Amino acid sequence: MTRLFPPYSTAERLFYGVIGFVAVIGVWEAAVQSGLLAKALLSYPSRIWTVALLDFGSGAMWPHVWTSFEEFAYGFVVSLVIGIPLGLLIGWFPRLDHLLSALLAGLNATPNVALIPLIVVIAGLGLQSKVIVVFLSAFFAILVTTYTGVRSVARRHLEITRSFGGSRWLAFRTVAIPSTVPFMISGTRVGAGRALVGVVSAEILAANTGLGFYISLYGTFLDTPRVMLGILLFGVIGLLIGEVIRLLERRFDAWRPSIH
Repeated sequence: MTRLFPPYSTAERLFYGVIGFVAVIGVWEAAVQSGLLAKALLSYPSRIWTVALLDFGSGAMWPHVWTSFEEFAYGFVVSLVIGIPLGLLIGWFPRLDHLLSALLAGLNATPNVALIPLIVVIAGLGLQSKVIVVFLSAFFAILVTTYTGVRSVARRHLEITRSFGGSRWLAFRTVAIPSTVPFMISGTRVGAGRALVGVVSAEILAANTGLGFYISLYGTFLDTPRVMLGILLFGVIGLLIGEVIRLLERRFDAWRPSIH
C-alpha cells in the first residue's frame, strides 16, 4: 500500500488532524439536529459559526480576544524568563535547592484560584493582576520540569568532562543545559496549557473584558452558542500556541548536541 505522506510528517499530521476535526464537527451537528443532544445544552456548530461571524464582524469579540492574548503573553513570557533559569540554578546547586525547596513547594501546593482575591486586592482589577495569576499558573510547571532535567543529567557525563580538566561552569554549559533542553520544552508545553487555565480563572472571577469574562457573561444569560464560542476560541488559541512550541522544539532539537 502506497503512503500518501512520509510517516510522522507535518503533512500527514495535518491531514489526519483536519479529518478528525471535520468528523467531530459533523457528528456534533448531526447529533443536535437529530435531537440526540439538546440545543440548549451544547448548541451546535452552524449556530456557533453564525454567532462568531456576527460578533467578529461587529468588532465586539476582538477586545476580548486581544485582552486574553495580552494577559497570556505577558504572564507566560515572565514565567519562562524566571522559571527556566531558576530551575537550572536550583537543580545545579544543592544548597540553593535546600534553601528554596520548602518555600517553592508550599507555593506550588496552594491553589492559584485561592490567591486571586488577594492578588486583586494588591494589584487591582486591571492587567497586572491577571498577569500575576497567569505567571503563577505556568511558573511551577516550567520550574519543576527544568529542575528535574538538571537533576537527571547522567553523572558519568559530568565526570568525563571534569576528568579532562573541564570546570564546573563548563560542565554546566556544555552538558547540563543541552541535556535539559527536552525537559525545558516539555515544561514550556505544560506551562502554556496552565497559563491558559490561569487566564480563564482570572477573567471569570475578576474581570470586565477577556474571553473568560465573555464566557461567564453569556453563561449567566444561558446564551450557549456564545459560551461555546468562547470555549472553542480558547481551544484554537491553545492549538496555535502548541504549534509554535512544536516549531521551537524542532529548532532546539537541531541545536542540541548528542551526548554518547
